[in-house]
Amino acid sequence: MESHSSGALIPTEVFRGGQGDLTGFLGCLWQQAKASLLVPFLKIMVLLCLTMLILLFVERVYMGIVAVLIKIFRWKPEKKYKWEPMKEALQMGNSAVPMVLVQIPMCNEKEVYQLSIGAACGLSWPTDRIIIQVLDDSTDPAIKALKEQECRRWASRGINIKYEIREKRNGYKAGALRDGMKCSYVKLCDYVVIFDADFQPDSDFLYRTIPFLVHNPEIALVQTRWKFVSAFNCSNSDESLMTRMQEMSLNYHFIVEQEVGSYIYAFFGFNGTAGVWRISALNEAGGWKDRTTVEDLDLAIRAGLKGLKFLYVGEVEVKSELPSTFKAYQHQQHRWSCGPANLFRKVVMEIVRCKKVSPWRKFYLIYSFFFVQKIVIHIVMFIFYCVVLPATAMIPEVQVPIWGAVCIPVITLLNALGTPRSFHLAIFWILFENVMSLHRTKGTFIGLLEVGRVNEWIVTEKLGRVLQTNSGSKVPKKPRFRMGNRLQVLELFVGVYLFFCGCYDVAFGKSGLFIYLFLQSTAFFVVGFGHVGTFVPASS
Repeated sequence: MESHSSGALIPTEVFRGGQGDLTGFLGCLWQQAKASLLVPFLKIMVLLCLTMLILLFVERVYMGIVAVLIKIFRWKPEKKYKWEPMKEALQMGNSAVPMVLVQIPMCNEKEVYQLSIGAACGLSWPTDRIIIQVLDDSTDPAIKALKEQECRRWASRGINIKYEIREKRNGYKAGALRDGMKCSYVKLCDYVVIFDADFQPDSDFLYRTIPFLVHNPEIALVQTRWKFVSAFNCSNSDESLMTRMQEMSLNYHFIVEQEVGSYIYAFFGFNGTAGVWRISALNEAGGWKDRTTVEDLDLAIRAGLKGLKFLYVGEVEVKSELPSTFKAYQHQQHRWSCGPANLFRKVVMEIVRCKKVSPWRKFYLIYSFFFVQKIVIHIVMFIFYCVVLPATAMIPEVQVPIWGAVCIPVITLLNALGTPRSFHLAIFWILFENVMSLHRTKGTFIGLLEVGRVNEWIVTEKLGRVLQTNSGSKVPKKPRFRMGNRLQVLELFVGVYLFFCGCYDVAFGKSGLFIYLFLQSTAFFVVGFGHVGTFVPASS
């Protein structure tokens, strides 16, 4: 009995005393749990996170260097691929001009349908060599009637425009595009251009993109850049701090990820809109499939495995609208993180078994394009910076090297140079990206495990700021929400955890992490209480 007592992990005397002994017992229990469970586990997590950080750091530095070299040497698509104006084809008559199909998939979107239809009908191209196809999956009969009326209005002006509807919305956007390609008149077309409902191309869009496809048969896709900034209120990037953060993220995507992918590998992920496909290449790749919520990336992967080349033309910009509300942005980011992870699960063995591409391209697709850029980046940003690093403030036995704590923020600051006008917001961007990494990490795991909301598709809400501003009408005020509708429980939970870790660090720690922890917890609280996405009217 004595030997048993002497070997006990917790002395029995702590049960016999008062409150002081109970406090001592709890403290002893914490120390034992920390030493036997938490410290070893946290050390493993730190090691895994640092490994992922190194992978991400190397990837980001490599892409950044290539992007800088592209700018220094002023690489242009015209230098690598043949591009000539289509004057000769026009002089030979319209029959020598390629036939182009313009698809505009829609689902409700009452506020913006006139913008995209009007812009597509205003494209400069011989009228008998272009077909505008409006693919309407709207669930509201009144909105359907408005869109059909708009199509008839343009048809009365001599525009070759088709209004197509489906009985069932199977496959969502992929299903609409696939069914649209089955129409008999599509057989006459050589190329297909896709614009989402809020995209407004300039009139010379086709003359600046189609020549790349005409003169370079190896190119399957020409992708252009999305445009958000205008001094004439042609877009909504200045509506709120949230839309400014989105602009910074997307500018990095275009300036670095797509530019580098186009130049080095002739491959990148199709953005689903503002791009031109060679129809024969699209069909060769298997057409549109709805097995994931990222049908655009799915098509790009299959086309890439056929050895087809993609070209990014950043000088051609197409106006569009960013999600203005946090709810819309949250749904969009879930789809953009869950979809690629789920697609990776489905195509990884297809990539391995493919015989038409080199081992180097297989390695790039699996490791760089998918694993690092679509999975590691989301997981490491949340797990490390919002879970593991804060935990080390309460468990000083686990140390994180300084380089591990600062490497991603430093890279993020450099990435902010892609949006010079918003560089002063870089710190806010870092904090906001860490908040959004919560949803992206959750979406990534849902996609990898193929559970829950893996196939959820919610149309990103667009508010049509351009139309409302140009028409002279007042911009609608932000609708009022009840507090219960505004609260984001997950963000509040993480915010409380970070705040607690910060308080512990102030009281007992020596790491100095409390500055970061309080800032990051504030960001989570701001989002958690619904104070993001608020429209800020321009000063008169």
